[in-house]
Amino acid sequence: MPVRPYHHGDLRSALLASAERTLLEKGVAALSLRELARDVGVSHAAPGRHFKDKQALVDALALSGYERMARELNGADAPELPLEERLTALAKAYVRFAASNAELLEVMYARKHDPDISEQLSAAVESTTVPFVRIISDAQESGEIVPGDPWTVGLVVGAALHGTASFAVQGTLTPEAAVAGVPALVHHLLNGLKPR
Repeated sequence: MPVRPYHHGDLRSALLASAERTLLEKGVAALSLRELARDVGVSHAAPGRHFKDKQALVDALALSGYERMARELNGADAPELPLEERLTALAKAYVRFAASNAELLEVMYARKHDPDISEQLSAAVESTTVPFVRIISDAQESGEIVPGDPWTVGLVVGAALHGTASFAVQGTLTPEAAVAGVPALVHHLLNGLKPR
């Protein structure tokens, strides 16, 4: 039986990429450090340098997901746009990410509410809400949104967007239809449902 090499160019990244593929194809229960080592072509002990156990690997996947989501959300925020267009652009980025990364999002949200998550993961979770809170705060300052705690108002927006993304993940909507419906969703959030 050939001995697998221990060293790898960027083993941590390779293991995370392999873990995300496994997550997509087989689900979180199929994650195994030994199988990931085999997949990337290193010794079965090599992943232990980066992840002490499966939970550490799952935490790293969640952290990576939150960091990617934060980059996409921050990239979509355009403060120069009018409120509705700005919030729509950000909302589309969220729904697109969530609908395209359903399995990863499930892992991310499962770790989000665990009281034992690391400070780094907790900060990454918060970084995905900051763009929405920033838009709400800006709109409150300009008198375009009712006053109140921006985090509480942000929860309403987040619940609506996560619900839309969930419809896409469950097959009620296609991912394309979920994203296409975001402008109307944002319009209703900003203007209410009562006839004017």
